[in-house]
Amino acid sequence: MRWRDYLLALVVVSSWGFNFVVIRWGLHGLPPMLLGALRFLLVAVPAVLFIPRPALAARYWLAYGVVWGVGQFGFLFTAMQVGMPAGLASVVLQSQAFFTLLFAALWLGERWRWFQLAGLLVAAGGLTLIGLSHGVGLGAMSLLGFSLTLCGAAAWALGNILIRQLSRQGIAFQASHFLIWAAIPPIIIFSLLSLWLDGPTAIATAIRDISLRSILAVLYLAWVATILATSIWNRLLQDYSANQVAPFSLLVPWFGLASAALLLDEALLPQQWLGAAILMLGLLLNVFGGRLAGLPTLGRGLASKLGWAPRQG
Repeated sequence: MRWRDYLLALVVVSSWGFNFVVIRWGLHGLPPMLLGALRFLLVAVPAVLFIPRPALAARYWLAYGVVWGVGQFGFLFTAMQVGMPAGLASVVLQSQAFFTLLFAALWLGERWRWFQLAGLLVAAGGLTLIGLSHGVGLGAMSLLGFSLTLCGAAAWALGNILIRQLSRQGIAFQASHFLIWAAIPPIIIFSLLSLWLDGPTAIATAIRDISLRSILAVLYLAWVATILATSIWNRLLQDYSANQVAPFSLLVPWFGLASAALLLDEALLPQQWLGAAILMLGLLLNVFGGRLAGLPTLGRGLASKLGWAPRQG
């Protein structure tokens, strides 16, 4: 990768990590469902008026909008509203990688390799440690917040499965157009949920009294974290192999933890740090385990070239 693209990848993962602090700021003045509606409203409008609809059946971008937009962010925003710290949310949400493995096996018939199963088991241990730390210490994580964050990770994984299914069927589409149109279902669903859960009076009051910080939070979530960062990420995936680009996503939780510590004064318990480290170890094993599996073959090939053939008998 060129140095400029390394920097662009760091811009993406840092903006996604900082995204969790911004969500916390946005929730100070806006209910979760209203925050979701405003976020996707700015993603879709006015772009949807100028960008053509994706050249594939509408059910695909509609379904993706429901699971990715409403599922992932609806659960995440609510989780952070009911006691999930921003830094821990950035870590736990990465469990989507393992939900993706599970769903791919169930619905796509994909088989696991040994290092993927090992990574899943290691990560499950880390998540267990984090989950058992609920209700402890100042600014404690709630069990409900932890559980809802896992639901958000599962919804993100369902979106991954949908995209993978399109790829397996050979259905081509322009990612930016797909993203803009997939933002339409969340606008409608989040608006209806906000009317039901918050009521018209609470919505009107929140919009009337909206602070500059909440406005900037919505703008950041829509234009920086969603449109700009995702567009750069997709461009990197087009220019380089997934193996070169995907590992950068492992930096998102560390940017999330660092920004939450600096800007929100969040401090993790030792058990939570240990759980986060074990979860990230599981992710590393999942991403790089294939290279480890190839080391014996690589070693034999190198030994053969150097004339270090093993003795027979």
